[in-house]
Amino acid sequence: MISPYVRRRRLAAELLRLREEHGYSTQRLAKEINVPRQRISQLQNGHLRPDLDEIMRILKLFNVGERRWQQIMTIAREAQERGWWEKFRDEMGPRQALYADLEAGARSIVEYQMTLLPGLLQIPRFTEVRARADRGAYPEDFDPARALEARAIRQRVLERAGGPSYEVIIDELAVRRFAAPPDVVRAQMDHLVHVGRSRKRITIRVLPLMAAIAGHVVPRSAFFTYRYPDPGDPIVVAVDTVTSDLVLTEPAEITYYLDLYQRLQQATLSPADSLDLLAAVAEDLPNYSGSRQ
Repeated sequence: MISPYVRRRRLAAELLRLREEHGYSTQRLAKEINVPRQRISQLQNGHLRPDLDEIMRILKLFNVGERRWQQIMTIAREAQERGWWEKFRDEMGPRQALYADLEAGARSIVEYQMTLLPGLLQIPRFTEVRARADRGAYPEDFDPARALEARAIRQRVLERAGGPSYEVIIDELAVRRFAAPPDVVRAQMDHLVHVGRSRKRITIRVLPLMAAIAGHVVPRSAFFTYRYPDPGDPIVVAVDTVTSDLVLTEPAEITYYLDLYQRLQQATLSPADSLDLLAAVAEDLPNYSGSRQ
């Protein structure tokens, strides 16, 4: 399943291109296919699940050829889909639901984490601590058990056959400033080391506090980059902010983050040295009971 969010953005780009090719304004197109102007605007902004009948009326109006017709209708059908996260949305919160959507069908995922350890690699105990600590970021009817279940389902994206490659840069600040009790942090660090050494599609890098970053850039927040198999789909960057997340697809906007990630990557420890650092941090922490999670 390809991210419905991404397919809506792709459909928006295709419809905008068609309209401009034929010299139609948004208002004229809406009038020709007998829908409110606002609906065309919402489709072009990727804010709306498409109605297939409306899409077909647009394609017929512009006399679109069979090959392009089939391509756009396939995109529209995929943009209509509802992922597994929809049934968890109230319990897991809109932010985690958004990330689950963006992860669906991705070819590669890279992220930079400034203050927290990466969600796709968190053990349940760590996730539960963070969910309770960040209670204000969740809905009033937040259910920790359901949120943990949703996180576990999200993590399967890295395990499925044909799943995405995944690379994360963890700022040393997130390693040194513990976001959970020491025994939980130790279990989490051990898990990161185990995953980094045993799973070929996962790469973990640590950005040292004293790293010299090209151009003296200073990252201001965590961010994620998603690429998809269809080269026509946009590269998506999601920027983590305090209250919500900013999703970017415009080339002029994402170029900044692609360049920033490259600069951060060049300043990190090697994957092997990064895992050694995490192992050393874990070794200095109190032991914990229970098997590896």
